[in-house]
Amino acid sequence: MRKILVIGASGQIGSELVPELRRKYGTENVIASDKEGNISDFVIPLDVLNKELISKAIEENEINTIFNLASILSASGEKNPLKAWDINLNGLLNVLEISKDHNIDRIIWPSSIAAFGPSTPRINTPNETILDPNTIYGITKVTGELLASYYFKKYNLDIRSVRLPGIISSEIYPKGGTTDYAVEIFYSAIVDKKYTCFVDKDTVLPMMYITDCIKCLIDLLEADVSNIQRRVYNVTSMSFSVEELANEIKKHIPDFKINYKPDFRQEIADSWPKTINDSLAREEWGWKPQYDLEMMTKDMIKKLSKRL
Repeated sequence: MRKILVIGASGQIGSELVPELRRKYGTENVIASDKEGNISDFVIPLDVLNKELISKAIEENEINTIFNLASILSASGEKNPLKAWDINLNGLLNVLEISKDHNIDRIIWPSSIAAFGPSTPRINTPNETILDPNTIYGITKVTGELLASYYFKKYNLDIRSVRLPGIISSEIYPKGGTTDYAVEIFYSAIVDKKYTCFVDKDTVLPMMYITDCIKCLIDLLEADVSNIQRRVYNVTSMSFSVEELANEIKKHIPDFKINYKPDFRQEIADSWPKTINDSLAREEWGWKPQYDLEMMTKDMIKKLSKRL
């Protein structure tokens, strides 16, 4: 039986991953933790930089599986690079060291398309390619990928990772990411019927709906060891421009207006791939997304319209 600890559980992914893990494995078998945030039952305060607290949580709850979601995202990282390095890398290193010492069975740690950079092929980006990120967030992801490979080879620690694209979700308002516009636009369209986007209309980036993201992470967790041929996989669901997203929203909200005021995040977006080749994830452990732009837009508007 899996006993799972989710570190960084109150963020965009964790807030929807935890309920699904509890549905599959039982509430008592999934311990949510975060430095701040309120998730209700079976939640403990925990700082990814505090090794003693992590060790205590593992021992007291007989943890054998860890999701490490604690992270400072791309835009926030540029404003505070030292904090991003500390949480993203020293936090991961803590988890790896503690997992080694406690014989943790499996670790899931998301990487990101931010691991790619200006020299990376931007169309159909392959799994194995140049990694030269131009953000501290991306640098921590590349270094984290190397650490994952090192701990697997040296200590046989089963750590698995996927390079997530922009994640679109309705439950948590985004903060600190370069792809946040793809969520903000829905809130603004429903409430104000207008939105000012911080990247240009022709900016194309890989995206994934949160439902597919949660499925992806759980599929990765449950994949047989024999099917995991590498420590990190490209994954994606769709790619679209801001203008294409706006036009899809207008099918549901015809009077929605959008204008563009690019800021420093435009340069970050321009260094990332437009489309991703995730054939290895599909071939080796059966990754298959369900949502496209049309389905995602319809579901986002339906869910947010009930709340806003």
